[in-house]
Amino acid sequence: MRDRYERAVQIVSLLDLTSLSGAESVADIDALCAKSVGPCGHVAALCVFPKHLPRVLENLTRMGLSGVEAATVVNFPAGRLDPAAVAGEIRAAMGLGATEIDLVFPFSVFLEGREAAVRGFLAECRAACSVRLKVILESGVLARPEVIRAASRLALDCGADFLKTSTGKAAVHATPEAARVMLETIAERGGAAGFKASGGLRTMADAMVYLELAEDILGPGWVGPRTFRFGASGLLDDVLAVAAGGGAACAAPA
Repeated sequence: MRDRYERAVQIVSLLDLTSLSGAESVADIDALCAKSVGPCGHVAALCVFPKHLPRVLENLTRMGLSGVEAATVVNFPAGRLDPAAVAGEIRAAMGLGATEIDLVFPFSVFLEGREAAVRGFLAECRAACSVRLKVILESGVLARPEVIRAASRLALDCGADFLKTSTGKAAVHATPEAARVMLETIAERGGAAGFKASGGLRTMADAMVYLELAEDILGPGWVGPRTFRFGASGLLDDVLAVAAGGGAACAAPA
């Protein structure tokens, strides 16, 4: 079906293709970069640990993929409360070429009720970050809707460009229930910030749940690479398989 093909192309354009096992070799990074463009176009970003950023940028330049962002994670995955150290991580990552920073929110400290300390942490990290800042709430640990909403509001108050669900390292990853709360909070603020569903997304059917939820809350015109992302390592293969089985070849990348 044409609609399935078009959705596959859209999802690829919104994907942060991710490898954060901690055991990546140079060959693994090269293979990840090779997957970033294909018959359905190119992904939105490649997300790797900071030490791999120079290799990612080298590959993207060689491949002529100036439209693919170089993303990395900081304060990952524990979400500790050490603003000076994490601000240093951010500056170091940008020095290695990061164009997007995925920052883990100090979720354990927030759950202890230390909101002022978390606010100070986020403010210092925002001041250190001159590129797109995605704040990972670890919504599976925050768990309760009212807590996720409060954390979302705090992150947005402190200048988050995106709210992201999960590190993918906790017991509970992204859920539609948490995503709804986060998207509703973004909508309350006029839809200026973006949303990233990450953790446990493996199939196109998984992705469609979040895509349709965002379209329902913020409108189809809101969704695009500047406002909506999927973070995943295995999602791309399934999306491409669905597209190939839909009876129509994807357009060649420009």
